Order: sequence, then structure tokens, then C-alpha cells
Amino acid sequence: MARVAIVTGAARGIGAATAERLAADGFDVAVLDLDEAACADTVERVTKTGRRGLAVGADVSDSVAVDAAVTRVAEELGAPSVLVNNAGVLRDNLLFKMSDSDWDTVMNVHLRGAFLMSKAAQKYMTEQKWGRIINLSSSSALGNRGQANYSAAKAGLQGFTKTLAIELGKFGITVNAVAPGFIVTDMTAATAERIGVGFEELQASAAKQIPVQRVGRPEDVAHTISFFASEGAGFVSGQVIYVAGGPLN
Repeated sequence: MARVAIVTGAARGIGAATAERLAADGFDVAVLDLDEAACADTVERVTKTGRRGLAVGADVSDSVAVDAAVTRVAEELGAPSVLVNNAGVLRDNLLFKMSDSDWDTVMNVHLRGAFLMSKAAQKYMTEQKWGRIINLSSSSALGNRGQANYSAAKAGLQGFTKTLAIELGKFGITVNAVAPGFIVTDMTAATAERIGVGFEELQASAAKQIPVQRVGRPEDVAHTISFFASEGAGFVSGQVIYVAGGPLN
């Protein structure tokens, strides 16, 4: 029987690529996003690999919605053994222009969302004595102009990751984080628009600063997540890998 993975924020971008990759690795995948209908394309990509896919609509910052979503996954696909906390939003602004809502929204989706999803999923993982939780941090955790909220949330996820690794290790559960650098997604396209630069121009400029001389693709991140989710990664826990084309910290 196939193991079950949940990927949040999986309607597009890194989440969608991760869902497809985990399906190719042999997992049945619950594709979770705010809008259930938006998950259809990713579910189709999952089922094309021969695995089962399930679209689940839920706000990861809502505890009732999260509990209902994880229960539904367990009932329809099976008990989850892999959780990828990928759901995220941007509300970029310089500190003096950042609203309370800009701060709270980013914290709620990234940090509270990862907390609620991990808490709900670990119940099943501890029973199975096997689990993988993979949190999406970011190179912005090291600091990035205009992203005080996002940087704080992504740095917070690294501390969250290390603490869960300590608490859950004895149950056969590893917890790790992936911190992408510049990845071509709708989110980075939105950043280009915000700063008034063409997306192609932004990519070309970013590539010049990256040692491997290219920007990242969602598949680059999905590949690293695939490693963390694997059977063979059972002795790797509490780690943060920067998937950024070069050393960052």
C-alpha cells in the first residue's frame, strides 16, 4: 500500500512540482490549497503518474479547516506519512509602510499554517512510527529588503523545524527544511511587477549573481524535498538545505 503525502499550497509553483514528484516517487498525494478547484491541474499531474490524487480546499491558518482537511485525507487516501508545508503568501513592503494586516497575514499562513498542519498530521505519523515533515523556508530568512514579515516567518520556520526534529525523532519522524533562492514561479513574477522590473530582466539579473549562473525551477526544489521524504533520509533531521545555486550561509 502506497504511503500518503500532503502538500500544501500545491495548486501551482513549487507545491505543484512537489506533488508531481512525490507521486512519481510512489506516494498518493493530497493536493491542498485555499481554492479546491484550483488544485485540479495538479491532481491530474499526480494521476498521470499512476498514483491517486485528492484535491482538498482549506485555509491552513484556520485550525478547524486544517483538522477537517487532514481527517478527510486520512479517510479518503489513507493516514498521511509525509507533510510538505509549502503554502505561502507575500505582502512585501518596507517596514514604515507595512500594515498590521501585511504582517499578520504572512505570519498566519507561513508559521501558524505549518504549526497547525504539523500538529494535525503528526498524530498519524506517530502511530505509524514513520513520518517526514518538510517545511519550506527561503533564502529570505537571511534578510531581504522589503520582506520583514516574510523573512521573519521563514527564519521562524527554521527554528520550528529544528525543534520538531528534536521532539518527534523518537517516533521515527524526521523534520527538515528546504530554503529556496530565486525560483521561477508566479510569486517571483509578482515580485518583479511590484518593483517595476520585467520578469525576464529580473531573472537575467538574478542569474548573474548565482554561482551556477541560472535561476531555479520548481523541479529543483521538488528534487530536494523528494530526498528528505525518502526512506534513505531517515538519519537526516533538523537540517536546512538552501536550494539556491550557491552557498548562502
